[in-house]
Amino acid sequence: MPTQIKYLIARFLLICCFLGSAQTTELSENNQMNDSIENYLMKASQSIDQTRLELALSNIINAKELALQQQDKTYIAKTNMVLAKLYRELGDLKKAEEQILDAIAFQDKTKDEFMLVSSYTIYGSIATKLKKFKTALKFLEDAFIIVKKNDFKSQEGIIKLNLGLLALAQENPELAIQHFDGGLPFINSFDQHYFKAKLYTNKARAQLLINQPDQAIKTNDLAMKIGKNMGYAEIQSECFELYSKIYEQKEDYPASLENLKAHEKIKDALFNTNKEIIAQEAGAKLNLNENNVLIEELTEENIQQQKSLKLGRLTTILGIALITILSLLALSLYKNNNLRAKANELLQNKNTELILAKENAERASEAKVQFLSTITHELRTPLYAVTGLTHLLLEESPTPNQKEHLNSLKFSGEYLLSLINNILDLNKLEANKVEIENTSFNLKKRINDVLIALGKSAKDRNNNLHYEFDESIPTKLKGDPLKVSQVLINLIGNSIKFTQNGDIWIRVKGITNQIDNKVFLNFEIEDNGVGISKKKQLSIFENFTQGSVQINRKFGGTGLGLSIVKNLLSLMDSEIKLESELGKGSKFLFNIKFEVFEDKNTNYTEEAKKIDYSILIDKRILIVEDNKINQLITRKILEKNEIKCDVADNGDIAIYKTKENTFDLILMDIHMPGISGIEATKQIRKFNKKIPIIALTAVTLDDNLDEFYDNGFNDIIPKPYKTEEFFTKLHKAFMKKQTTV
Repeated sequence: MPTQIKYLIARFLLICCFLGSAQTTELSENNQMNDSIENYLMKASQSIDQTRLELALSNIINAKELALQQQDKTYIAKTNMVLAKLYRELGDLKKAEEQILDAIAFQDKTKDEFMLVSSYTIYGSIATKLKKFKTALKFLEDAFIIVKKNDFKSQEGIIKLNLGLLALAQENPELAIQHFDGGLPFINSFDQHYFKAKLYTNKARAQLLINQPDQAIKTNDLAMKIGKNMGYAEIQSECFELYSKIYEQKEDYPASLENLKAHEKIKDALFNTNKEIIAQEAGAKLNLNENNVLIEELTEENIQQQKSLKLGRLTTILGIALITILSLLALSLYKNNNLRAKANELLQNKNTELILAKENAERASEAKVQFLSTITHELRTPLYAVTGLTHLLLEESPTPNQKEHLNSLKFSGEYLLSLINNILDLNKLEANKVEIENTSFNLKKRINDVLIALGKSAKDRNNNLHYEFDESIPTKLKGDPLKVSQVLINLIGNSIKFTQNGDIWIRVKGITNQIDNKVFLNFEIEDNGVGISKKKQLSIFENFTQGSVQINRKFGGTGLGLSIVKNLLSLMDSEIKLESELGKGSKFLFNIKFEVFEDKNTNYTEEAKKIDYSILIDKRILIVEDNKINQLITRKILEKNEIKCDVADNGDIAIYKTKENTFDLILMDIHMPGISGIEATKQIRKFNKKIPIIALTAVTLDDNLDEFYDNGFNDIIPKPYKTEEFFTKLHKAFMKKQTTV
């Protein structure tokens, strides 16, 4: 009676269209039933792989009963697929063929391509056993076409395995091995252990057929290992049988007999004793066709008619039940609406907060970028004076001692420029905008320059620098010399700072011989200074981090050097390593790969040597620059080469002088009082399109090159510049002007 009441309540609610909650319950029950069917089929497939056929049959029966109960043809087709696999293992290939063809017919009608791949593959294996080789090949190839079209990679290895089995059945072991080897990577990538074991046993069988018994034993060992680990009794039986055949071919008859006995023991236990019983039980319990379903439907209809006769007596009970259900439903809906409204309000508030936070973060990021761009320009302008004056002093015949100091100053100026650039690099790392240059340089000379620049600091702290350089390293390499110098300056400078009256070793050696025009070098910077504790070693490479507050007060610094080192080495595909013990010193190690430079193209230094400086004599150049020191330096450099110069302090004056005078070239600064150099160039181009205009600027050029060329500039010289590059570009501009004239 309770079951009848539940049924009548459900039916009554359906008829009266008050089934909001009942429909949800029914949908939930259907979902649970579908999950149960999937679970039964998965367990059945696993049991077939493990040759636990009775358990597989039990799960298939449960799955098919639920599928028939729901009248879900999709799950009936899936059940037929697994049932076909069971019949295949039982040896009843005719029934296996019937079941899989039923599944294929439905899946082909519904265009369920994923399930069709599995069904085609299963039928391919069944047709192979039936010796219907053309049919097997057709279905396996069709399955492969669907896999390629839809990128069903999980099925590709299984199809290749079955193609190998087909080739083996057709006595073509070489082709079989090709298919097995092609499928193995896919089977490995999806951890398909059963198919991997099947692949190895059959590959070993193919190797035996082409008279490779030793390789067959190794391959069979791999299959046996999987069979034992995963509990695949059928695989173990096949492996023992194959061992027996291999040892028979090798004329090791005792070993062959021992493996044959092991095979027969497993085979008898798993197959012979219960195979027929399971087949009979499958036929009896799974004879559930459409006629059975029709009978069940008619019986169910008869039951429903009988229950309908009792409906009158239960009307009162149903009315009470209906009112109760509707009351509970209304209460539930009311509470759910209140909760949903509160949740929506909370979600809207959180979204508003997130939008505000995002906008604030974007504004802060833009402000930081603008600040760094501005401060970089302000730093580069005086740095131009330092490098320019250094160049002029070097050309005035200094004494050897002065020349060494001036070279050190020049190198330090280049390093300072690199440091400014890399402070920007740290900001750009998150946006992946930092790029590594690839130019030729002399590594040994670079390191010598670094040591000269740091020599005074080392001497002030009474430290000895020891330089060990592997002479087998090629003289010219290709890489980013400024970034290499910055890494070394930071690391060696760090060792000097934290070592007093001690020694610092700089070692560079090749790790391997030159391979494909590349060398791998190992760098070591070791000192016997204060060392770093184990705890601090974990954070020493983070931004603005030093060993302790006391170290910061005693030695100074920003704590940025090692962070820059870490980031720069990461950009060069390297990694910094640290070995240190408190009180005994530290050792920093890293490896970098360089290309060996093949001198096919000339650089600015070589090009500068080939310049015909007579072309520059008596040329008139207008220098547009607001900084008086920079005006002086640029003018002196030009006048030393007999070039006539005029100066404009801002863009407005430059426009006026260009209109009133004739110049051969204009050197244009960008940031000036009044109008910018870009705006001044645009104005000049309105009345003079031929005069060469070169941007002589301290701005960052990473993202602005197109803007310069689009607004009328012929070339760009970044400040501070190298004199060789400066005159090379001037010479190029004058030569181009002569050609066009």
